[in-house]
Amino acid sequence: MSTEVLSQLEVESLLSAMGSEEMPAAEPPARSPKLISREKIAPYDFKRPERVGKEQMRALQTLHEGFGRNFGAALSALLRSIVEVKLTSVDQLTYSEFVFSLENPSCFNLLKAEPLEGNLILDINPSILYPIIDRLLGGGREMGALARRPLTEIELRLVSRITSLFLEELRHAWENVLDLKLAVLQVESNPQLVQIVPPNEVVVVISFELMIGDLRGMMNLCIPYNSIERIGGKLSANNWVSYGRKNATKETIQQISETICSSPVGVQVRLARTKIGTGELMSLRVGDIITTQKDVHQPVVVAVEGVPKFRAKLGAFKGHKAILIESLIANPVDALGE
Repeated sequence: MSTEVLSQLEVESLLSAMGSEEMPAAEPPARSPKLISREKIAPYDFKRPERVGKEQMRALQTLHEGFGRNFGAALSALLRSIVEVKLTSVDQLTYSEFVFSLENPSCFNLLKAEPLEGNLILDINPSILYPIIDRLLGGGREMGALARRPLTEIELRLVSRITSLFLEELRHAWENVLDLKLAVLQVESNPQLVQIVPPNEVVVVISFELMIGDLRGMMNLCIPYNSIERIGGKLSANNWVSYGRKNATKETIQQISETICSSPVGVQVRLARTKIGTGELMSLRVGDIITTQKDVHQPVVVAVEGVPKFRAKLGAFKGHKAILIESLIANPVDALGE
C-alpha cells in the first residue's frame, strides 16, 4: 500500500472531477519533491477538560510562589533548620488522577476554607513528613528507614503544628483575593477513603517541593474547580493587580506620617570645599589652617542624609555651635558644587 499523502491541490482536483463526473485524461499534476508541511495537532481529552482559564492559572501560580517563600521561612523558624519550599507545578487533573498518584499511607488532610464551597485537600508526603517529625522530637541529621505506616496519635499532634503553620501562611497569601477561614476537618492515611468531589471532576493541584538538607519531599494542595468557580473573575490577571493595591485612607496616611516624623535622620553642614595636594595632606599637623575660597559671610549648605536641603548661616546658641536656616534648596543638584 502506498504511503504517499495527497496535497491539497490534488484533493481539490479529484473532488472537482467527481462533481462533474468527468475524469481528466491528463496526468495528475506533478508533486513537489519538497516535504509537505503539516499543522501540529494537539490531542484533546474530553474526560479532562481545562475548565480553569490560563489567566486564573497564572494568578494561582503567582500567588503560591510568594506563599512558598513565606511558608519556607516560617517552617525554618519552627524546625530551627533551613527549609526551602519551592513551587514545582500548578496543574489541572481529575480528582481520581490526583488520588491515585499519591502514596498510601500518606498524610491526607481534609480542609474547610470558608467562604469557598466544598473542601480542599492538603497532602504531605511521608518522605519529608517523618524527617520533620523526627526533628520536632529532637532527632539529628541521621535518618533511619522510612516508616510505611499510618501516623500515631502523638505524631498527629506534631503534624497539626505544621498544618496550622501552612494554613496561617495560606490565609495571608489569599487575603488580597479573599478572606479565608481555614481549618482541618479530618486526617486520613488512605487517600482513597476521602471523596470530596466525583472522580471525573476537575481539580487544581498545586505542588510544592520541600528540601531540608539532602532530604526532599512533596506537599500537594488540591482545590476543586467548583470551589473557585465563583471567584474566577478575582483571579484574572487584571484584577489580580488591582486587588494587590489599596487606596490610601486618612488613617494610613496619618500612621505613615507619624512613623516618618519620628524616624531619625542624619544632618550634615558643609562648611567649604577646597583642593590640596597629597603632599600637603600628608604633612598636615594639629593646629594647621586650611584656606578656602569661600567667604565667611556666605551661607553654608545643610544636607539631610547626604541630600542638600537648606542654606544656613553659621553662629552660636547658648554656648553651642549652631546654624540658622535661611532658605530651602529647590534643586539639590545646583548645590552640589557649593
